Order: sequence, then C-alpha cells, then structure tokens
Amino acid sequence: MNSEIVDSFSQMVREKGIDKDVLAGVVEDVFSMMVRKRFGQEAKFEVVVNMDKGDIEIFLEREVVETVEDPNLQIDLKTARDLSGEDLEIGEDYVEVVPLVTFGRRLVVSAKQNLNQRIKEIERDIIFNEYSNAIGDIIVGEIYQIRRNEILINHNRNELVLPKSEQIPKERYKKGETIRAVVKEVRKNSGTPAVIVSRADMRFLAKLFELEIPEIYDGIIEIKAIAREPGERAKVAVESHDDRIDAVGACVGMKGVRIHTIVRELNNENIDVINFTDQPELFIQRALSPAKIVELKLSPEEKSCEVLVANDQVSLAIGRNGQNIRLASRLTGYELNLIKEGGDEDEYDIELIDFKDDLGEELYLKLIAAGFDTAKEVINAPMEKLAEVEGLDEARVHEIWEMMQRDLEEAEVGEGEIEIRKSDAEAETTGEDVTPEESSAEGIVPEQEEEAKADEEEPSGQKDPADDEGDSSVEEKEPVTHSEDSSVAEPENQPGNETKVSGQ
Repeated sequence: MNSEIVDSFSQMVREKGIDKDVLAGVVEDVFSMMVRKRFGQEAKFEVVVNMDKGDIEIFLEREVVETVEDPNLQIDLKTARDLSGEDLEIGEDYVEVVPLVTFGRRLVVSAKQNLNQRIKEIERDIIFNEYSNAIGDIIVGEIYQIRRNEILINHNRNELVLPKSEQIPKERYKKGETIRAVVKEVRKNSGTPAVIVSRADMRFLAKLFELEIPEIYDGIIEIKAIAREPGERAKVAVESHDDRIDAVGACVGMKGVRIHTIVRELNNENIDVINFTDQPELFIQRALSPAKIVELKLSPEEKSCEVLVANDQVSLAIGRNGQNIRLASRLTGYELNLIKEGGDEDEYDIELIDFKDDLGEELYLKLIAAGFDTAKEVINAPMEKLAEVEGLDEARVHEIWEMMQRDLEEAEVGEGEIEIRKSDAEAETTGEDVTPEESSAEGIVPEQEEEAKADEEEPSGQKDPADDEGDSSVEEKEPVTHSEDSSVAEPENQPGNETKVSGQ
C-alpha cells in the first residue's frame, strides 16, 4: 500500500511540476496530522517518507511504565517486552511501527482532503512565482476560448487572460491560433492566480524590438522612449552606444526586413523610429516629423513647448485625429502647444451648405438667415446667439459643434494630403532622384509589394563618423514616408535620421 501511495505522488510530481522534496514535506505534514488525531496532540512520533524507495513509515514512541494511565503515551512493561522481544526496563522508551490500516477510513478521507488542499496551494504558489518572474517577457500560447470581453490562452497547461483593453483594436482572433503577448500582471485571489497578458502594452513593442534586433538584445542600441497607440501608430526613440552603428538603420534592417516583422506582428501598426538626443529642441523636432518646424519656445520648468509651424504643415504636425502631436508629446514628455505661423488668417473653413444634409433644410435656412455662412462661424458663435435660432437647444448645439469640428479636422488632414500628392507629382515630373539618405523604410505586405518596389530603399546598418556634427546619433536625412491611408510620399523630414514604417 505504501508503494502505491508513493507511486501516485511520483506521478503527481511529473504532471503538476511539483518539486519532489516539497511534496515529501507535504506528505509528512499530512500523516503527522493523522497521527495527532489518532494518538493525541502530545504523542511522540516520527514520519519517514522515502520518495525514491517508495516507503512511508510512522514510528510511535511510548514510555514503558508499570501502570498505564494514558495508552497513547505509555505502555506496560510486559507488553513492551513481548512486542519488542527486548529486555526493556521501566522508564525506557518503546518505539513501534504504526501500520496505515490502523487509522481508519474517516482519518484517511480527512487526510486526503487535506492533501488535495495543500497541493492546490502549492500549485497556486508555483504559478504565481513562475509568472511573477516573467513579467515583461513574451509568452507564446494557444487561443482556446474567445469571450466577449476577454480571450483565454493556454500556456504550459496554465490559463492566461487577454482582456479586451489589452488587445490591439480591430485585430481578429481565432480559436486554436498561436498568439504572442507580454506578461503584464499577476493577481492573487482565492483560486488560481489570474495572469494578465497584453498585446497593447508598450513593453510588448519593446520586447519585439529586442527579439528581432540583435543590437538591442546585446545592449549596443538602447530604446530610450516609446509612445504608442495600439494598432494605429507608434514612435520609438533609440540611441546607439557605438559610434559606428546607426541606431535607426540597424532597427530597420536590410530592406526593412527587421522592422517589417514587428509591423506584421502588430497588425500593420505604423512605427516611426527616430534617433534619441539629450537636446529637447532637437528631440521634439524629430518626434513631430514629418512636419517641418519653424520655431520652438521651450519651458523646461513647466515641461511645455510652443511649436510654431507653417500653415501648410499644421495637418502633418497634428496628424490624423491629433495622433502625431499626441504621440510626440508622450515620447518627449513635454506638453506641446501648436501655433500656426501668421495666426489664423488662412485657417481652413467649410461652407455651411456642405452640412445641409446633416442639418436638414429647415435648420440650414434658419442658420443662414441668422448670419452663419461657414462652419467656423457656427463653432465660434456663443451659445446664447445660437440658442436664439428656432429649433436649437443646448444639446443640439453641442451635437452640431462636434460634427462640424470633426469634419474640419478630417478636411484639414485631407488638404495636407493633397499638398503631399502635389509635391510628389512635381518631384516625379522634374525627374529628381531620391538618395538612400532621403528615403525611409516602408512597411510592405505581399499584396502591395509591386506598388512599393519603387519606394523601397536599403537603410544602412552603419554610418560614417565623419558625417556627424557633434552628435554621433544625428545624421541629415529627409525621409519620404507613406501614411496608412495614402500611397503617396509625405514632405521631407527634419534632421534626425527618422524612419517611418507603415502597415499597408
């Protein structure tokens, strides 16, 4: 019977990954509990568990006395001599081996329950310690259940949770697929610890760079800062600790092979790779690329900066839905306030007639009659004046403001893209060649590879120190980049060796 018990424990060691010595200690504790319940709390005993030989022995020690008062602690002289076959004397200790069958069914069931509970606690501790030490590391698991607000992943027979908030937006998952994610958090609770993994965390992007780029893994290139909006766009600032290595070129790789692997893993997320610098003005200029900056007014104490840009660069500096300036602010740690050169005299506006279908003909005519001809006039008008228009209340006014503001932002971005197309067409007409230093890596997927061949360049993994001007990480480059919703080149970038990779 003893060997059968130990065989069961050995199987448990193999299946659940519990350390053999730890399990032996648990078995000793469980059998010690059985002995105390059977012979009392003051009983003298020893439990010996040999996991290798398959032996479990319980030795009970009792005092030899003339008259027995407590049979659990004492034994009479005649009985002791008969059982041991030795010439024992009064006051000596008699040690006997207690068979497991003497404990009874109820004690065995109780011990079994206690053992199961202890093993579950050990399993929970193993899982918690394993994944607590793996926080920030990438795991590869299999999707086995998809729920409304979370996805369950099987990793080494453990259940990991990928909440909706940690998923890449618009990414689609299928049951049985292999998935990569970074361990973000491990929570202890009454049951099995909850292991939270993420694909939207910045550490996931940093770890992908580390896996795909040997120079980062070896510490030659360091990731200094990351700003990211999952599934849309990310900015990564890198710095080389070796003057012979170009940080941006090494991250992009030959023909973009390194960075494209990361882009595909992130559901074609656009990635801007720029050189880090300790000079805040230059760093902000690089972070705001591809927009060209006219002037910067820095306030280091308040961690804010006023950015003056030309009117035709406003849409590029802001980016789609404010994405570019928002990521640049996170990357640099400065609050960036955008100012148009020359004020708002050439500010883009939309005629009110373009909103006729959204407003309805009746309300449109009332607004025209009240003196409103453009969207800007409506947005800048005080609430009291708009409330005088029949059919408008405060809620409706706010709704109209939001609609017009949204369309204005989209129109400004569209206008910027038209300028980009125009400049690109002019460059093609004049037959100007684009040098490798002026080009940037472009994310390419197979179905658009033919279209991208003309734009594809080979970023250099090394740079000539003679080209530097006081800063080994600065190289004059004018990247030609593509946005996700445009297949044409964007205007030249600020100095800073910035590379933009777009998911097509």
